[in-house]
Amino acid sequence: MNRRHFQLGVALAGFAFATLAAAAAPPEPPGYRLDNYQSPTPDTFNGEPALSVDAAKATWADPKTLFIDVLPHPPRPEGLPEGTVWHEKPHVGIARSIWLPEVGRGALAPETEAYFRRSLDEITGGDKGAILVFYCKRACWMSWNAAKRAASMGYSRVRWYSDGIEGWREAGLPTETIAPRP
Repeated sequence: MNRRHFQLGVALAGFAFATLAAAAAPPEPPGYRLDNYQSPTPDTFNGEPALSVDAAKATWADPKTLFIDVLPHPPRPEGLPEGTVWHEKPHVGIARSIWLPEVGRGALAPETEAYFRRSLDEITGGDKGAILVFYCKRACWMSWNAAKRAASMGYSRVRWYSDGIEGWREAGLPTETIAPRP
C-alpha cells in the first residue's frame, strides 16, 4: 500500500467513525425519558448544543450561575438489623452545586415535583431568568429531563451539561462533597 492509499484509508476510517458517533446521539424527544436513564443522550437541549466541559467551566466561573446535580440519593439499605450503624457514602459534585435528588426522573411523584418547584423558586429567589445548569452523570437522561422540566416551569436560561461529574473530574475541575437539599 502506498502512502496515498494509506492516507485515504485513514481519512475514510475517520469519516466512518465520526458518522457512527453522530448516529449514536438520539434526537431530542418531545417528552421526558421514562426509563433506561443511563444510555446515549441527545447532543442538544432545546435545540442548543449541550455545554462542553470548557463551556461549563466558563459558565461556572460566574458565581451567580446555579449548577444543579440531579443524581438520585441512595437510600439506607433495607433489612439492616436494628442498631446497625450505617454511614452514607459521600456524594461528590461540582463545587458550589445544589443537589436536588430524584427530580430527573421522567415521571415525578407530586411531592417530588413540588420539592423541585419550591427548590428552584428558593435558590433563584423567584428569578425565572437565573442561569441554571443541570447535570448528573455522563450520558444520563435524568439531567436532560430535569432541564426540560425547569424550562417547562418558565425558567428561560436553562442549560444542560451532558458530560456530568465524570467530565468535570476528568478535566481536573473543582469538586466538593455535597448534601441533598432538604
